[in-house]
Amino acid sequence: MKELADANEQAQASGVTKRSPGPRKRDERPAEKVPWGTLLAVPVAGVVALGLHLFAAANEAPAEALLYTYFLSSLLIATVAGVALQPLWSGLRRWMRDTCPLIAAAVFFLVGWELVTSVLHLFPLPYFPGPAGVLLSLVNDRAVLFDSTWHSLLLLLGGYSLGVAVGLISGICIGWFPHARYWGMPILKIVGPIPATAWIPLAMVLSPSAMFSAIGLIALAVWFPVTMLTASGISNTRASYLDVARTLGAGRVYLIFNVAIPAAMPSIFIGLFMGLGASFLTLVVAETVGVKSGLGWYVSWAQGWAEYGKVYAALLIMAAFFSTIMTALFKVRDRVLAWQKGVIKW
Repeated sequence: MKELADANEQAQASGVTKRSPGPRKRDERPAEKVPWGTLLAVPVAGVVALGLHLFAAANEAPAEALLYTYFLSSLLIATVAGVALQPLWSGLRRWMRDTCPLIAAAVFFLVGWELVTSVLHLFPLPYFPGPAGVLLSLVNDRAVLFDSTWHSLLLLLGGYSLGVAVGLISGICIGWFPHARYWGMPILKIVGPIPATAWIPLAMVLSPSAMFSAIGLIALAVWFPVTMLTASGISNTRASYLDVARTLGAGRVYLIFNVAIPAAMPSIFIGLFMGLGASFLTLVVAETVGVKSGLGWYVSWAQGWAEYGKVYAALLIMAAFFSTIMTALFKVRDRVLAWQKGVIKW
């Protein structure tokens, strides 16, 4: 003990003090490693898919088999390169940790799809083509599919924008003004529950063109949920917020636009999401009647010629198309309602 005390005195005299290492800073922590099982899930699934496809290629058309072989080979090469590069790139490592299980599940779904269609023939052709046939339809009809997607986007944005504008105005009026609520709620109760697609015969008679009738039907499908949720949010604004604003001298316009509408934004966004889902359904149905371009029209046309590979290709485009629009709306919601960010992710 005496020797230890003498050593401490000498260290203090020389100006050297021993410090505990302390906790590491956040940026000094070693990067989290991805389990090898997660990293190898997609390459293993790719090898299984490629092996099964090479076995089933004799039962498929040469063009289909060759294109699908290129697709699976490219996927396998990309995943192997990702596994090799992920130790050097933290962003790629995080992305692979989050998405590799999902991608592996999707590849195994393709394996099961090809197994029951091209190998075991459990489902009859032409109603259930294999993934190779759907991929070939995507490539061969890419120009028509792009044109149909573009027209569907224009139609959807036109009808959705009109429905949101009318729905917000009517919802604010019904939620704030008692007279508007007295006359507006019966209209909502009668017209709102009727599906927008039920108005197709009347819309085709009254509208000057099929495009205007489709836009009107989409706007009608969006108008009801946006109006109901906006009116509910406006009418349920806390009285304490309004009382404080009135005490500070706020007028009616200020109360509506600076107090009631911001307080009702969560309900309004719920109505926007519900209206967007209704607009997708109405878009596909409306395009099958009178419209000469669009994803719904393409599905109806391909079904008429029994080209079910093209039908499934259009369904894949619809899934990506609608999911992208929904993601964009979620991004807007996360920016407007920053305090709710992360509550529901898409």
